[in-house]
Amino acid sequence: MTDSSNPLLQLSTNPFGAFAFDRVEKKHFKPALQDAIAIAEKGFAEVRADTSPATFANTILKIETVPERVNHVVSIFYNLVGTNSDPEMQALNKELSPILADFSSNLLLDAGIFKRVKAAWDTRETQGLKGEELRLAEKLYKSFIRNGALLNETDKTKLREIDQKLAKVVPEFGDNVLKATNEFKLVIDDKADLEGLPAQAIESYKEAADEADLKGKWLVTLHAPSFIPFMTYSPKRRLREQLWRAYNGRALNENQTVLLEIAKLRHQRANLLGYKTHAHFVLEERMASNPETVQKFLDRLMDKVQPAARRDLSEVRQFKKDTSGDESFEPWDYAFWSEKLKLKLHDFDEEALRPYFQLEKVIDGVFEHARKLFGLVFKPVSGIPTHHPEVKTYEVVEESSGRHVGLFYADFFPRASKRSGAWMTSFRDQGFYQWNAKASGAVERPHIAIVCNFTKPTANAPSLLTLDEVKTLFHEFGHALHGLLSDCKYVSLGGTNVYWDFVELPSQIMENWVSEQEALGLFAKHHQTGEIIPQELITKIRKSSQFQAGYFAIRQLSFAAVDMAWHAADPSGITDVIAFERQATAKTALFPPVEGTAISTAFSHIFEGGYSAGYYSYKWAEVLDADAFEYFKEKGIFNPEVAKSFRDNILSRGGSEDPMELYKRFRGREPDPDALLRREGLI
Repeated sequence: MTDSSNPLLQLSTNPFGAFAFDRVEKKHFKPALQDAIAIAEKGFAEVRADTSPATFANTILKIETVPERVNHVVSIFYNLVGTNSDPEMQALNKELSPILADFSSNLLLDAGIFKRVKAAWDTRETQGLKGEELRLAEKLYKSFIRNGALLNETDKTKLREIDQKLAKVVPEFGDNVLKATNEFKLVIDDKADLEGLPAQAIESYKEAADEADLKGKWLVTLHAPSFIPFMTYSPKRRLREQLWRAYNGRALNENQTVLLEIAKLRHQRANLLGYKTHAHFVLEERMASNPETVQKFLDRLMDKVQPAARRDLSEVRQFKKDTSGDESFEPWDYAFWSEKLKLKLHDFDEEALRPYFQLEKVIDGVFEHARKLFGLVFKPVSGIPTHHPEVKTYEVVEESSGRHVGLFYADFFPRASKRSGAWMTSFRDQGFYQWNAKASGAVERPHIAIVCNFTKPTANAPSLLTLDEVKTLFHEFGHALHGLLSDCKYVSLGGTNVYWDFVELPSQIMENWVSEQEALGLFAKHHQTGEIIPQELITKIRKSSQFQAGYFAIRQLSFAAVDMAWHAADPSGITDVIAFERQATAKTALFPPVEGTAISTAFSHIFEGGYSAGYYSYKWAEVLDADAFEYFKEKGIFNPEVAKSFRDNILSRGGSEDPMELYKRFRGREPDPDALLRREGLI
């Protein structure tokens, strides 16, 4: 019997149908998931028992809409795991993940339901399916095939067992990283150890210490707004080393066994489904298609990047020697000395930008970009329940008509309960829902959120962002636009439900505006004087944009190499995680290995998130975004025709068509692979 009082299973009465975060409690999640699964299983039983000819309406669409309540509960739960986690939520995650894995297996391995899906797919031509209906039918059919529908019963049982194990071990990886990040504390009690640090960083360290009952001290943590300024500006080498080792050694001991199990289970799963490796399985549904294409892509970049990266590092190393007389150079020296070199070469200290990047003004600026490019207006709204008091809410409307586009939530600052990094997410995707107040169902508008870990305001200063933080905001806002401007009929095809090596195009292209004078003039204003950022600083931003480009590019290639090493070969013989990783990064490594550190053991993107066999996607999409922005530059960065084409052919279409066809429709041709290298100054 469904609990009608459970807020997770009730239709919202809030404005715009916003979820009732103010009513949900941890105790609601397990019973809500169990009830939602029971409702879904009843719906699937109806599909299985239907004796009429299988069609799009009675089979494909029904399977699309039957799990709506399950998807809703899962969406809210995992969003809270990422933003408001604690030991109770982590334990609940480990309890619910196997339940969810079993539910998925029950559907995808159900022979009776697959028979109906196959019959609907086989009669697609006689049904006259086309457009989104055809795409959805194909996606669902392939999903069953790719998840074991053709296996015999013995192998189906093996697949269920693997999925159950993965459901338990993957959350453990993320929990270990979060715990290690939160546990480390660099406590400073000598003010001399704060030499060289920006005033805002010192103030934030003091407030962090006060919050931790360390009055009169300063507290540095591994969260990015705390970690990065210290590594960049502190001349205290022993403290930089301590911080660097802690960051790069997070969960080193705890996660070696965990990630080995994840990699081996993924490989076994792929083999069981008929694929050579996990990467072959994943990449079948990507623009790149297979590991061989990915490797060729990475190798091509490596040929251009590696010499530049070695020159970059040599330049910083020589500068340190010439300046300090000390020849030694370690990884914890790079950020500090490269910043010094940039100041010398370009007379550019990024801290000089902070006063022009007050968070509130940058938010206004990114909204103004959305208005000028896509005709959107973001209106602050109150009375919308949120998952944390710091979260801001906005209604998004069309400027020309006032038409409601969606809800936008923004969660900006770090806290112990939030995982690190930045991401876009949704509380409701755009598309058709059967579960709503209208008996016939409706196509609903989306509720989109971005989650970041930016520099917090202090008692003496507002939140003043770094240039990288501004780029991060524009990046995640690009993802948000992809979700908000979705204009598809079916949820599974809308918004960011696209190939993962295409999904970064809408986000990464937005970063380009941050280097343009016309764009910066809209929002980069001094937080005290209101002065628009001077041309001199904009020129320095541009001139320094290619500074150390080779170094930063090879760093990304190193992450991609680690990812492909774990997922594009059989990991069953690996016993030494550290040795394996060092072999995988031999071509990209610029420093000798440092004992007690590793990439893999805290690489949440690939072992907890969705980027396994997909980290290359960032570089792949950089090619797309560099080529696409060249088009904007040719016509004008706020050109309405180009912006409309980008909205109509990229942002609004989701995964309803092949991504290369969408790109060619926008650009008029396939992307030029040299566009990225041109932008980076590498050719």
